[in-house]
Amino acid sequence: MRREFKLPDVGEGLTEAEIVRWHVRPGDEVKVNQIVVEIETAKSIVELPIPWDGVVAGVLVEEGVTVDVGTPIVSVDTGGEAGGADEGLQALADDMVPKPPAEGAVEPGAHGSPAPKEERQAVLVGYGVKTGASKRRPRKQQPPSIAAAPVANPSRVEVTGRQPAVSPPQPAPAPVVRAAETAPTAPTPTAPAPAGAAGRVAVLAKPPVRKLAKDLGVDLTTLTGTGPQGSITRDDVHAAAEGTQAAPAPQAQPQQQRREERVPVKGVRKMTAQAMVASAFTAPHVTEFLQVDVTETMEAVRRLRILPDFAEVKVSPLLLVCKAVLTAVRRYPMINSAWDEAAQEIVVKHYVNLGIAAATPRGLVVPNIKDAQALPLPELAGQLGALAETARAGRTQPAEMAGGTITITNVGVFGIDAGTPILNPGESAILAFGQVRDMPWVVDGELAVRKVTTLALSFDHRIVDGELGSMFLRDVGAMLEDPLRMLAWG
Repeated sequence: MRREFKLPDVGEGLTEAEIVRWHVRPGDEVKVNQIVVEIETAKSIVELPIPWDGVVAGVLVEEGVTVDVGTPIVSVDTGGEAGGADEGLQALADDMVPKPPAEGAVEPGAHGSPAPKEERQAVLVGYGVKTGASKRRPRKQQPPSIAAAPVANPSRVEVTGRQPAVSPPQPAPAPVVRAAETAPTAPTPTAPAPAGAAGRVAVLAKPPVRKLAKDLGVDLTTLTGTGPQGSITRDDVHAAAEGTQAAPAPQAQPQQQRREERVPVKGVRKMTAQAMVASAFTAPHVTEFLQVDVTETMEAVRRLRILPDFAEVKVSPLLLVCKAVLTAVRRYPMINSAWDEAAQEIVVKHYVNLGIAAATPRGLVVPNIKDAQALPLPELAGQLGALAETARAGRTQPAEMAGGTITITNVGVFGIDAGTPILNPGESAILAFGQVRDMPWVVDGELAVRKVTTLALSFDHRIVDGELGSMFLRDVGAMLEDPLRMLAWG
C-alpha cells in the first residue's frame, strides 16, 4: 500500500516551510521515526521523521522548494492492503497536518499582536498542536488536461495539499505529458493561447516563481523562460513586471557578470525581519553607551582558563559579561521584564532566560540559556559553548529561542566597537558588547595602555527610565572593571 507523507505543522503555528535536504532517495528502506528530511521554517531548521515502515516510492518535492503545510512531500510503499489498523495509522499521520487558520488570523507575536483564541487539540509527539476550528479556503480548479497529467518532476507543478484523482498508482512515474501534446487538434471557437503556454506554466514555473508572478500581477502565459529547459525564472518575472523583458539571446555569455542579484526573503531571515520591524515600531528604544577598562576582566579570563573546573569548556570575556549582567539583573529586577499590552501591565520576571544573539548563514537567531541565574560559572560556560555550536550548525530549535527575558549581542567578534541594538521582541533590554582593544587610559593620574571595550544598552523606555538604565549599565561596567564586585554583589 502506498502512503503519502504530508508536510506537518511542527508546532510553531506556521503555514509553510522550505525543503532543505533529503536524507532518503526512492528505493531506500525506512523505519518508523527515521529522519527523512530537513525543512526550514520561519524560525529554524527542523528534522522530520517518517511515521511508517516501508520503502520510499518517490520524493515529491525537490530541495529548495517552499511548500504549504499539508502538501504531500514523500510517498512510501508500506506493503500489505488497506485495513482497519492501516487506516488508523494513516488517520494519525493525517492528524499531524492542521487546517490553515481562518482568513484574517494573525500569527502569534507578529506585529505585536496576539493570535486569536481557537480550539486546539493534541497531535503526534514531536509535531506540536493543530488548529481545530479553522477552514481551508477553496483553491481554484486546474484545467483537466493539466491536473490529470502524470508528473515526473513534482517541484515543477503547482504544489497543493490535495492530489487529483487518478487511476491506480503505477509502479514508476510516467514521463511528463504537456497540455499542448494532449490537446485536441480541432479548432475552438475562442482565440487560442500561444502554443504550449498552459503546459509551460504548469511544468516549467516553480511554485515560488508562480507566487512572485501573482504578487506582481504578471501573466506567466505571456513569458518566454530563460532558465534551464526553458523554465521561467524570477528574473523573467521581474523583467516582465518592469516591462523590460526582451526576446532571449541565443546564448548567454558565461563571462558576463550579473549587475544585480535578488535573494528571496524567507525562513529565519523573513521572521527576523518581521520581528525587528515589530520591535522597532512598538517599543520606544533608548540606547546608552559606556567605555570600560576591562584589563582586570581579561586577566581573570586568563586565570580561569587554567583552572581544572574549566578544562572542558571555552572561557571567553563573554562569559564574565554574562555573569555581570546576571548579577546586575538581581540588583535591578525591572530591567528583566516585559510589557503586556493587552493587560496594560509590566510583567517582571524573577528568572533569567539569557539570550545570546548569534549570526548564522540563514540569518540572526537568539537562543537563550534557561534559568541562567541559577547556573554556576563552569556550567554557564558549558551552556554558552553548546549554544554557539548548535547555532553555527543551524540546529537551533524553536524551543531554544522561546521565552527569552534579556539579551546580549557580542558585536566585538566582528571588530565593532559599539552599536544601537534593537530589542528582541518581548524583552525590555539588550546589551551590545564591543571589541576589546588596547587604548590609552588614565590610571592613578598616569597615562597607560589598557584593555578597553564599549558597552551599549538599549532598553524599552515604557518600562526602563533613564535612571534605571543608567544604573544597570554602570554596575555592569563596574563589575567588568573589577570582577571581584561580582562576588561582592552576587
